[in-house]
Amino acid sequence: MRTLKTKVCGLRDEENVMQVAALKPDYIGFIFYEKSARYAGHGDLAFLNELSGTKKVAVFVNATEKEIDSVLTRYSFDAVQLHGNERPEFCETVRQKNVELIKAFGVDSGFDFNQLEVYRSVVDYFLFDTKTSLHGGSGRQFDWSILDGYKENTPYFLSGGIDKATFQSATSLQDERLYCIDVNSRFELEPGIKSIPLLKTILK
Repeated sequence: MRTLKTKVCGLRDEENVMQVAALKPDYIGFIFYEKSARYAGHGDLAFLNELSGTKKVAVFVNATEKEIDSVLTRYSFDAVQLHGNERPEFCETVRQKNVELIKAFGVDSGFDFNQLEVYRSVVDYFLFDTKTSLHGGSGRQFDWSILDGYKENTPYFLSGGIDKATFQSATSLQDERLYCIDVNSRFELEPGIKSIPLLKTILK
């Protein structure tokens, strides 16, 4: 029987990060996209270098390789999530930096799953989120039946407005490729600060 992974994304405050990490999600995510309300690049994240027991994900949107290298040099991230229009060649370059590579796509009813084929060999995981101009963190859920069009074998993260109730629904999805459930804005006190009591209801 499979065990679904969990990811808590959009963290930045050290005390809150430590509280979340104590709940032992499989992944915790930090957003390095300045237009995000959860941008983590303003502060000193050196404490992450001592944090173990959960994989740390650096999230970028159309960043340059130099910008990504700057973050990976300072902090011990285990994975990189690319949430913009990054091409397969760029994904492969980042993946060679000894990190897991998660390529995110915003999906809607018109999403063309055929575009994923060229990414198959250069990513470890896909991530499917609700398509918005915000590149994630919208708090809106997409129609999961759209995923019936996904024909690849690459495992994926499911994201987009997942709350306590829909988290339970996600765990019941009958898709062996579903690897991880990604939560963010629906478990917050304010942008970037997660509700520990609420997270405790799903991180058991």
